[in-house]
Amino acid sequence: MLLCCWVDWAHNLRPVTENLYPTIDELEVENRLVLVRVDLNVPITNDFQITDFSRLQRILPTLQELSARRARIVLMSHFGRPKGRKVTDLSLSFLGEPLSYLMGGVKIAFAPDCIGNAAEAAANAATPGTITLLENLRFHKGEEENDPNFSAKLASVGEVYVNDAFSVSHRSHASVVGVPALLPHAAGRSMQGELESLSRVLRNPAKPVMAIIGGAKISTKLGLLGNLSEHVDVLAIGGGMANTLLYASGFEVGISICEPEMVDEARHILERARKNSCEVLLPIDVATVPNGEVDTPPQVVSINEMPRNSAILDIGPKSSELLARRLETCKTLVWNGPLGLFETPPFDASTNFLAGQAAMMTELGTLTSIAGGGDTLAALNRANVSSSFTYISTAGGAFLEWLEGKILPGVEALQN
Repeated sequence: MLLCCWVDWAHNLRPVTENLYPTIDELEVENRLVLVRVDLNVPITNDFQITDFSRLQRILPTLQELSARRARIVLMSHFGRPKGRKVTDLSLSFLGEPLSYLMGGVKIAFAPDCIGNAAEAAANAATPGTITLLENLRFHKGEEENDPNFSAKLASVGEVYVNDAFSVSHRSHASVVGVPALLPHAAGRSMQGELESLSRVLRNPAKPVMAIIGGAKISTKLGLLGNLSEHVDVLAIGGGMANTLLYASGFEVGISICEPEMVDEARHILERARKNSCEVLLPIDVATVPNGEVDTPPQVVSINEMPRNSAILDIGPKSSELLARRLETCKTLVWNGPLGLFETPPFDASTNFLAGQAAMMTELGTLTSIAGGGDTLAALNRANVSSSFTYISTAGGAFLEWLEGKILPGVEALQN
């Protein structure tokens, strides 16, 4: 059901006039070799069984549309970290069968290389509507080095370029920035969906806007917190990074995850938010365990009564209720990072509760909810609410860098 909903939604996308990048509506693709950069870096078991099909499902709208328009599709992707050498266990050959199944039996040929005679021969043998899958891009050092010669060899395999891999668009790699400089290019439907959804958060969101940000370390999300404080009305912070902000505000955090060396930066974030009239919500109560022993039943205490020998593993019920009440007043939500140790019940309580509230409001049509990041996706899946959010990004680093206000090389390459 989730797959069908995603495909229907993405097929209904149309170019937005304010976009500064072309979409596949603007490309002539019939009987042309269309190089499509996708992200097939899917999680697998030791016997090459895919455990999460999300990334494959996200590219289906683009592939189905191009196939229906009789394009000769050539897929490019990386898989793992082979570091510029051929590693048999990191070959993309195992993906042909599941991709063909998801595409309703469309023929998918496999090329044993991504450049050179083997790649060009496989692509040239393709007939309209079919798909050719090239071997792992990172078997060549030129991919990650953005080598112009490697870019030229990739470009020679096709006639048109489509980027449908937002998740790698923060990388200045040959297949992301080198090839579109050499060919007519456009954003695929998945890329278009990511950019339109995320742009709504930062450019013209329905207000008030709330951001829920979690995670272990504030040092990894300084740019994110700073930029969000200029764009959102409410910034709710949980996880380990909340401990550092509490510590910087004079509260005891015991033996919890904390970065004392980041106190000055934490205070700067709070001051920056104040100047931007951004309301910061920190925990007022917390779920703790003595000596950090996760198997011990948690004790919920006020943040003013935090024991010195205990660790904070989740925000408390009063904090959760506070965030839920504030969320009820908002029209847009962006979420990155769990609020507690969500992998270990009962420290998933706050994340599950707020995820449920956001999902309910989204289904009622009172909230636009956007979430992204690996841990966030896992947490929402555990809470069984992923399908209820307006949009969930499968990207990790690219999602964060976009929210930080950075220019992504892959997006910039499409604008040129």
